[in-house]
Amino acid sequence: MSSGFTDLSAIGSVAFYVVAVYCLVSSITFIAYAFDKSAARANQWRTPEISLHLLSLFGGWPGAFVAQRLLRHKSRKISFQVAFWATVILNCIMLAWLLV
Repeated sequence: MSSGFTDLSAIGSVAFYVVAVYCLVSSITFIAYAFDKSAARANQWRTPEISLHLLSLFGGWPGAFVAQRLLRHKSRKISFQVAFWATVILNCIMLAWLLV
């Protein structure tokens, strides 16, 4: 027979790992946006938008959101914003499914 504390600790473990993954992927995503912004200014090779969207989809959307605001990058392009917010919604659905 397991106690309620065991169940709570399992939930806490999952939550810790989820937060850690989101922090890691968000940091990577922020850096990807920063590199892309720098490349745009220097007229160099750019990060494909699909790569930025995939990073957002797999948990990096908080970092992408912050980068869009702080760096003012990809924040005015409507088609990019529509795809970005679709990745946020899909990621939240996947997260809810994972935690249920």
